[in-house]
Amino acid sequence: MIVPMRKYAFLAHYDDYEGFLEQLHRLGVLHVQERREKGEGEELNELLWKEKEVASAIRLLEGRKAEAAESAYDVDGQELAGRIMALQDKREDTEQLLNAQNRQLGELAPWGDFSLDTLKKLEEAGWKVRLFTTTTRKFDPSWKGQHYLWPISSVPPLMYFALAHRVGEEPGIDAEEVSWPAQSPAVLRAARDRSLARLEEIGEELDGYAARYLPLLREALLKIQEKVDWKRVFANTDEVADGRVMVLEGFVPTSREQGLRAYLDGADVVYFSEQPVPEDHPPVLLKNGRFSRLFEPISKLFALPAYQELDLTPFFAPFFMLFFGFCLGDAGYGLAVLLGATLYKRKASAELKPIITLAQLLGLSTILMGAFTGTVFGLNLLEAQYAWLGNVRSFMIDSNQAFNFALILGVVQILFGLCVQAGNRVRQYGWVYAIPIMGWILLLLSILDLALLKLTGQVSTYTAWAGVAMIVLFSDPKANIFSRLGKGLWDLYGITGFFGDLLSYIRLFALGISSAILGFVVNDIALQIKGAAPVIGPILFVIFLIIGHGANLLISALGSFVHPMRLTFVEFYKNAGFLGGGKAYTPFASRLNKENHKNEK
Repeated sequence: MIVPMRKYAFLAHYDDYEGFLEQLHRLGVLHVQERREKGEGEELNELLWKEKEVASAIRLLEGRKAEAAESAYDVDGQELAGRIMALQDKREDTEQLLNAQNRQLGELAPWGDFSLDTLKKLEEAGWKVRLFTTTTRKFDPSWKGQHYLWPISSVPPLMYFALAHRVGEEPGIDAEEVSWPAQSPAVLRAARDRSLARLEEIGEELDGYAARYLPLLREALLKIQEKVDWKRVFANTDEVADGRVMVLEGFVPTSREQGLRAYLDGADVVYFSEQPVPEDHPPVLLKNGRFSRLFEPISKLFALPAYQELDLTPFFAPFFMLFFGFCLGDAGYGLAVLLGATLYKRKASAELKPIITLAQLLGLSTILMGAFTGTVFGLNLLEAQYAWLGNVRSFMIDSNQAFNFALILGVVQILFGLCVQAGNRVRQYGWVYAIPIMGWILLLLSILDLALLKLTGQVSTYTAWAGVAMIVLFSDPKANIFSRLGKGLWDLYGITGFFGDLLSYIRLFALGISSAILGFVVNDIALQIKGAAPVIGPILFVIFLIIGHGANLLISALGSFVHPMRLTFVEFYKNAGFLGGGKAYTPFASRLNKENHKNEK
């Protein structure tokens, strides 16, 4: 759910304003409303540039595999970040130079080693040595008798050779001449060695910074971010009464108002509060139960909901979990995910634990769906050889039933999305605006009954026409009857979109089948390897099973995460009428205290 907000407007005398802001900063509950008409200013832009530089330095050092040493705080964080990024620039320049040197050495490799000084002395003595290349087919062996010619190397289809002649003469052979390089291979190799040494030097220096200065840089980043917060608050403050009165607006979650109210009642500040309207663009703070909260990182990958609409996280969470299990579709793989996540969770940081818990739930879903479809590590439990499972197999479904089940899930989620949209419209605008959505639900259910279920007979025909009437007549309650009819008829064309959405759910079946088939192929190849060599065969059999199923698990898990996410963000969000575009609630608060509190935990 989205936490309700309260809009506040404060009026303070300019002499008291900074002290007032310090108290707001200490309370840490006010999300300052941005004034879009105001620019960010030169000072703020400079701070943002510093923030970016320090953040880049931290990311760079976090990517280094350096053993942590005693933290040092003997330098300025901003200056250190500049030094680190300058080192990174040198590193990138050196890498580019090294790539160029390796490329040049690769081009010279067919010519072997040579000395440019020796060639220069020969030319001074009246002899010129030239390099040529041609195809082996075009090379004429008679050239050896006519000229001083030495084949150097052959890299089919090309042949490389050198030819010496008196200065002023022209050999006149049908081959392509190659210019002498500016540097000899020996000089280039020495330069390459220097580049490699320089890269190693820079790497060691960066490792030293990573081992000692990461805490300092993180603290420096927080300090800069605090300065940015303060600058933004001043940038979003209006000055009235010739600059003597400062006006600030913001939003506070209703659950956190008590402390702010207690302070304001005793402060020398005038304030007003009211319920925000959508035009105010209030920030969004999500508050969900233990289960739904695990799926918030997934919903945030797309967008936060607008303040006035419903948070769809609790509504798509069970579907996402079910879809992941359907796509991976192997109880053995689900068990591997569940056990791996459970073992890793003991060592995981507090920030990672919710993600690991989500992985455990997805593993559990995969076990259930794998058992439902009768697949364990590529073994099809519906085959005759597993008849000993008895009545357990009666709960399993074959591929045809799995296909139908995917479509049933699609119908359920599409209709559920429409129900969510209807409820959202009633909540925001009133029940009249939900009538066309209810019409779609009625129409789709009627078509489903007429085409497949055949439960109500002729009644479904009447309900279908009733649904059409609801869509056409109430398409836009604000418009006149003619506009409604036109818009409603156009909206009816959207019925083709529902069928397209339904077909998208076939991907659940397709991914589950592909995972099972790949698992079967791994088992089949492993058995062939086992039978091929009596002694080493069983060892290779086990190794191949681990590698093959591991690779299949990784590939299938990626698809099992991406495709349910696509069904959620495209099909479900569309049918649920998701608007999005919400801005996260970011209170004006001390970042340093927040970070220290996190570290204490």
